[in-house]
Amino acid sequence: MKYFIRILFAALTIFVFSLAFSEEKIPVFPTKPVEVYTIYTSLAFFWLAIIGLIVIIKMKLNEIERIQKLGIDKEDSEAPLLD
Repeated sequence: MKYFIRILFAALTIFVFSLAFSEEKIPVFPTKPVEVYTIYTSLAFFWLAIIGLIVIIKMKLNEIERIQKLGIDKEDSEAPLLD
């Protein structure tokens, strides 16, 4: 129990000192509506592009799998050669 009280006291002391000597908060995102709109629009396009790339890769993998199932990728030894 004494160990728990010491840990609790240390945590509260660190919390109080961090509040007392904390630095000024710096805004991460701008506060102007136009700049906020630009940032969120850019983020939306970024994630749409990532999702689009994932869909394209999945489609290509499905196509490769379909070709392998059909055996089109294997070479036929009895096929006539064009000269």
